[in-house]
Amino acid sequence: MAEAAAPRGPLFNNRSLSALIGPLLIEQALAVMIGMVDTMMVSSLGEAAVSSVSLVDNVNLLLIQIFSALAAGGAVVASQYVGSRDRENACESGSQLYRLSLIASLVIALPSLLFNRPILSTVFGRLDEDVLRGAMTYYTLSALSYPFLALYNAGAALFRSMGNSRVSMYASLVMNLFNVAGNAALIYGAKLGVMGAGLSTLAARALGAVYLTARLYNRKNEIYIEKIWKPSFRRDLIGRILKIGVPNGLENGMFQIGKLVVMSLIASLGTVAIAANAVVSNMASVCTLPGNGIGLGMVTVVGQCMGAGRPDEAASNVKKLMAACHALMLITCGALFFFARRVIGFYGLSAEAAGVAYGIIRFYTVWCVLIWPESFTLPSALRGAGDARFTMMVAMLSMWACRIALCYLLTLHFGMGLKGVWVAMIIDWAVRMAAFIVRFQRGKWRSIKVI
Repeated sequence: MAEAAAPRGPLFNNRSLSALIGPLLIEQALAVMIGMVDTMMVSSLGEAAVSSVSLVDNVNLLLIQIFSALAAGGAVVASQYVGSRDRENACESGSQLYRLSLIASLVIALPSLLFNRPILSTVFGRLDEDVLRGAMTYYTLSALSYPFLALYNAGAALFRSMGNSRVSMYASLVMNLFNVAGNAALIYGAKLGVMGAGLSTLAARALGAVYLTARLYNRKNEIYIEKIWKPSFRRDLIGRILKIGVPNGLENGMFQIGKLVVMSLIASLGTVAIAANAVVSNMASVCTLPGNGIGLGMVTVVGQCMGAGRPDEAASNVKKLMAACHALMLITCGALFFFARRVIGFYGLSAEAAGVAYGIIRFYTVWCVLIWPESFTLPSALRGAGDARFTMMVAMLSMWACRIALCYLLTLHFGMGLKGVWVAMIIDWAVRMAAFIVRFQRGKWRSIKVI
């Protein structure tokens, strides 16, 4: 490994933290806000269309977690090489990440294209025919976009590893605006319905992947890639990426499988519950966008500090970022708490579905600001240090022992309906929060070696 003298002074001061986190927050806000517009545009087609897209998005999230996990593993490894001033291995890590992501996406896309109906029927059981027909169309077009989405995630992760979050922000802006424009043209103009929404998403993801990949071929970058199509693999780097990526992928994958189990329960509650849950989930993403953005930056900050041999600086920066996370989420959660009814009105739900959504979102926002950051943003710091196995074990155990079991108990046995699903989720968060706080305070993550 190439060695260089460590720079004097902190790797990240308040100004550089703001420069890193600011664009990530904007990127998350753009993705969430434009995603809400996207859902509202689809909702104009009726509750069956909203249900179709919502159900497929839950399957998509499960599969997409593999791409995200690989990107996270690559980001940790690349960040630590950047922190240690080893540019050669940082660049090679980026190229290996791209090759792994492309292969994984193709392996996942093929069965999704060939067996979409059996997959949907197995996961969700018997659906109304119009819901199933729309879901099959949207799933097919989503599967075609997987390779582009995998490369987009890899490219965005590498730019964040360099501390250059502005590039991924610009890519997100262009991609999401293109998606909304495509929806307007294909849903309203060409009258293609759910197919129009899927085609627009496919084209937008392709655009984002091409843009970021082209930018990474520039040798002026601290990390650049070369000949990603070339079948050249380095076992040591792939092993380091997978050491983080596999536990992260298992964690996220089991999390999404758990969500699919829950969605099958929600689907059994009827179209009103499916539509209300889709809208609440969409609105809830606004609450957590600061935590998601800061979590992405946390990987870079902790990774570079650990690569430079500065665990104390990593811990200090984590505390600063967690405080910022709570403050920003107080704003987003507070806004939705007070304006929930008005926002729900934009989705065109029936009066019954709107009433269910309103009650749940008011309950959700209070607990979200209190315990969500320690449940989901703090473990990003542990992953940045390479402590991915612990976060995986906690997340998997908590999901199945708390969320899944309590979800069925509260919803069916105690008759709480859709709200029981969300109450079980909050209890799951509380268990995660306790485990991650204890792990961080004990400091075992300080001694983990990634590179």
